[in-house]
Amino acid sequence: MQAKSNPLFVIINPPGIQYGMPGETVKINIVVINEGQQSAVIDLFFTFDETFEKISNWSSSPRASLAIAPGESSDEVTFELEIPIDALPGTYDYTFVVDSPEHYPQDTPINFPGQIKVLLKEQTVIRANDPTFSIQPATNPSKPLIYKPNQLQVTVKVENRSTRVDRFYLTCPELDEEWLRISYPETGVEAAGLVEVSALELNPISEGQILLEFRPPINTLAGNYSPTIRLHSENNPDLILLDLVYIQIPTDYQLNIELNTILGKVSRKLGKYQLRLNNQGNLVRELHLSARSRDEEELCIYQFEPTEVKLLPSKSAEANLTVKPRPWWRRPWRGQPLIINFQVDVHDKQELPIPSKLPQAVLEWKPRPFWQLLLLILVGLGLTATVTFLIWKYLYPEPLKIEEFRAENRTLIEGDEVRLSWKIANYKQLKSLAIATTQPPSNKLILNKNISELIKVNQNGNPLCRVTSQEELVCNRLKTGITAKEKYVFEIKASYPQRQSLFSQRIQNAILITNVEIREKPIAEIADLKTDKIKYQKGENVILSWTVNRPELLDKIEIITKVDEKTQVGQPKSFKFKSSTFDDPKLKDNCEKQGKQTKCKISLPAINIGNFIYELKAYTQNVNDRISTKNIENTIEVIAKPFKIVFFKINGSEQLNQVLNEGEKAILTWKVEGEDIQVELLPYQYKVPLVGTKELDTIKNFPSPITLSVTDKYGTREAQRKSFAISVKEKPPTPNPFISPFNPASPVRLRKNKS
Repeated sequence: MQAKSNPLFVIINPPGIQYGMPGETVKINIVVINEGQQSAVIDLFFTFDETFEKISNWSSSPRASLAIAPGESSDEVTFELEIPIDALPGTYDYTFVVDSPEHYPQDTPINFPGQIKVLLKEQTVIRANDPTFSIQPATNPSKPLIYKPNQLQVTVKVENRSTRVDRFYLTCPELDEEWLRISYPETGVEAAGLVEVSALELNPISEGQILLEFRPPINTLAGNYSPTIRLHSENNPDLILLDLVYIQIPTDYQLNIELNTILGKVSRKLGKYQLRLNNQGNLVRELHLSARSRDEEELCIYQFEPTEVKLLPSKSAEANLTVKPRPWWRRPWRGQPLIINFQVDVHDKQELPIPSKLPQAVLEWKPRPFWQLLLLILVGLGLTATVTFLIWKYLYPEPLKIEEFRAENRTLIEGDEVRLSWKIANYKQLKSLAIATTQPPSNKLILNKNISELIKVNQNGNPLCRVTSQEELVCNRLKTGITAKEKYVFEIKASYPQRQSLFSQRIQNAILITNVEIREKPIAEIADLKTDKIKYQKGENVILSWTVNRPELLDKIEIITKVDEKTQVGQPKSFKFKSSTFDDPKLKDNCEKQGKQTKCKISLPAINIGNFIYELKAYTQNVNDRISTKNIENTIEVIAKPFKIVFFKINGSEQLNQVLNEGEKAILTWKVEGEDIQVELLPYQYKVPLVGTKELDTIKNFPSPITLSVTDKYGTREAQRKSFAISVKEKPPTPNPFISPFNPASPVRLRKNKS
């Protein structure tokens, strides 16, 4: 509201402080009445600071313009403010402005200060008859109360909007009791000492005040605090009324530093001091302690124990300082003590202010006793003798010596390279170094370098030689390029100068030899070769098994079949050996490693009949001139499968003695089982198939017996025969007038079976 003399009358609803929780919308309703004598255009808007902008989400003020005739009122204008869900509780100020610069320039703008109070989410929803309270002065995160000792007091205004008398009291669950002092208004009864005031009693529809004084303990840290104040109602104990008070406790950097002398005059001991620190501020101090000289020269070593100190507010700590004067020769020989001035340096890790004036102290270093001067003279004499000795050693140094010359391995396998290593003492005298083989004799030098060239030699990116801390030249694993089988003697010759007199030198040689033997390279060797038996039928599998020594050297296996020592049958079977196994699946799963041997077996079909020998060859990796060969001990024999006459019939009968009627047909049928056989029909000498039929004419002179003969083509199996004894029953003669009775009988005709 505003004074009646203003031509514009403004109604703001709801009046007073607006309440809302994070995520809610607060509405401000405005009605303007034009009580002047002219029509006017009226502007409505808000002014606010950055703090209010954060809880209103208004980057600029919402505006409204109204045209109102004299004596008329405007329609209700509503402004909505959405409180962000993450808004911090507190009371935020704004100003609502009514302005009419064109029509009422002298009476406007009109400012209406207002407040929006963001409530805690835990607070109960306030109804029309529920009590309310507010804290004065109002605070928010950007406008906290600044704490001053004994001067931080707020007023809590309580309004009882119900129709009943109610009692109210305050609590602050987040703070200890020593933090707060709550003062309720006296009613007169407690003045006589009868009752202690513990609540504010209010009649219906009335207001009252409670004084709340904050008294942080002396060791409270500087910073921002936001304790929650809760108002309790005895009539409504479940009602939760909350508000925050934002308090800022300013920083206090006060730090007291004292240095006390424990031992300040020394001769051989360390100076001892004690540093006492007292944190009289309200910050946690993390301090690093050190000391330095106040003189031009730094003559002492300063050591704090501990070197770092952490101090809480109102706490003290002590650190011991030891001071060691140095160097030893700066100690006075006689006369007055040496005065050393120093001061303590204290550094705060957080770069917080430190007192500008830091403690200072003095250390007195007493002069030496007389006997030490005498000792100095003796040391001088000893130093002179030492220099003389060193000059002599320089002119006549220890001679160069080859302390070690060896091969990496004295026994090698053919194909491995000989590598040489050596160690030379007093190597700086070395002029040249040569390595050669004296057995077998060779004019080619393996190495011939001087000292500067030798140190630069590299093998695979690594230096050949290095110098040790004992001033020794150590050279390792020189590649010689020698890999052939032989017995070698290597000689190393180191040339160096040796002084004969003060003005003359001569070249001396230090020689050392070493022996190396390169042996023949081992090969994969067949230790055993055998078959599971020595006699097989054609079509059976020959199980061939063998054992190989040193299988890791194996390249491949060849199996050769022979009819004798020289004649080979078919092509050799080759099996590649790789990564400790065979590539062929027949062998991959039929080989087993046992220690340093590999045992294998393979099935080979017996497809030819006769006597055979199996030969096995083992080839070694990277060795072409030596092959391990082994034959089976016994010759194996492959025989044909047994054969048999399944049946042999005449006219469907297998009787061995049969009578046939002259002129009838004799039908022969047979079946024979077997391989590599010959079937004949005797006495006709017919070669017939294994299964067949033959039709014959029965004549008077029909041959007897008729035999089915089965023989082996190779003559290794016993022949089989089956015969029939045949007798022919003659047909009675029939007279024929056209044929003479003396005509001879027709011969027997044989009809071959089409099969």
